[in-house]
Amino acid sequence: MSLLSLMGRGGLAGACAGALSAVVSLVLAEPVIDRAIALEHANAGEGHGAELFSRDTQHIGMLVSVILAGMAIGLLFGLVYAVLHRRDPGADPWGRALRLAGAGFLGVAFLPFLRYPTNPPGVGSEATQQARTVTWLAAIAIGLATVSAAGLLAGRLAERGAALPLRQSAPVGVVLVGLALLFALPSSGDPISTPADLLWSFRLLSLLASVVLWAGIGVGFGLAGLRAGAVANTAAVRAAA
Repeated sequence: MSLLSLMGRGGLAGACAGALSAVVSLVLAEPVIDRAIALEHANAGEGHGAELFSRDTQHIGMLVSVILAGMAIGLLFGLVYAVLHRRDPGADPWGRALRLAGAGFLGVAFLPFLRYPTNPPGVGSEATQQARTVTWLAAIAIGLATVSAAGLLAGRLAERGAALPLRQSAPVGVVLVGLALLFALPSSGDPISTPADLLWSFRLLSLLASVVLWAGIGVGFGLAGLRAGAVANTAAVRAAA
């Protein structure tokens, strides 16, 4: 398997997963977003200007952007998978794809979400937008570093034949350190006036969209890997015959 073929497989799996995630968001999250927008307009009063784009146009834009984002994540997924495959070419492609997708979700989505959960429209001022972007990117960097360090430590301990309790507890300790670093980051400080039920419905649905995206990438990439392995085995049997 060449690097380009693995990255192409990742890009295709990411685009399909992005489309599925966008559909989930349109079906489940859009009613919540509409409520948040209506509340924002009501709070702004008559001084609120008209929307630059219609909601239908925004839906199309969201669909396209999520598909492109999924494709970009899938390309990076294929690159990381290629590095792991080079180190251990005999590993099960299905299990490796699912484990890598789970690690990606944990580092990129879930750990940063614990510190900076997604907010609906109307939360956050323009004055703090740059600071919120910087801290969010820092949270993703810490999440990725935490997951990578935990995985490397678990692998090293397994290679040295460490006892099972140590192999399990040491990575957990790394994750706890990462969480401590995440919560050491500053908060946005923006007031949140959105009703609690709407706020947490939006946050949980946003997390669900991330779950669908990463699960779709892992499953799609893993199934493609199984198919490629079956085709290679069939070709080898025919060549031997």
